[in-house]
Amino acid sequence: MNIVIIDYGAGNVKSVQFALERLGYQAVCSNDPDVIREADKVIFPGVGEAKSAMEEIKKYGLEKVIPELKQPVLGICLGMQLMCEHSEENDTDCLGIFPIEVKKFQVDLKVPHIGWNQIIDLKGHLFDQVEASSYVYYVHSYYVPENEFSIANTDYGIKYSGAIRKDNFYACQFHPEKSGAIGEQILKNFIKAV
Repeated sequence: MNIVIIDYGAGNVKSVQFALERLGYQAVCSNDPDVIREADKVIFPGVGEAKSAMEEIKKYGLEKVIPELKQPVLGICLGMQLMCEHSEENDTDCLGIFPIEVKKFQVDLKVPHIGWNQIIDLKGHLFDQVEASSYVYYVHSYYVPENEFSIANTDYGIKYSGAIRKDNFYACQFHPEKSGAIGEQILKNFIKAV
């Protein structure tokens, strides 16, 4: 199994790699388009700010590579937001895989949303053996609104997408690599995705 984690200086690359190792999978971290294209599974993590992340992605020519991938791809946190059309964070044009606008939280709660929260409305095999209302770990100030691609939702003052899917592209706003046994199950389900 050839698993590649896209490494564009996104911060949580190593923690994703270690989480996969705990599950018995070896993953390569790379920003080489050819290495990424040849992978069986691709993980697209992200921590930080949308505009500077997109600048790094463009530095390696990955803004053309990622949307054209045909194997299963999993975006994590900022990776999920960058898969969308546009982010309100510094008015950033993103990869356009999902035709969705990423919004800034406007809620009477502490922002960024940091800590454990429940995932509800679970759909599809990414959540096999995961019970509704399971807790996962979040750190974010921007969110993907609930939409036709939502396969899990979360409530933080408003209901928003905890995870989305379109064709071979999966993404979760939470950090499966920091979400204990539930996160490990989700990563396992992704690795087993056809």
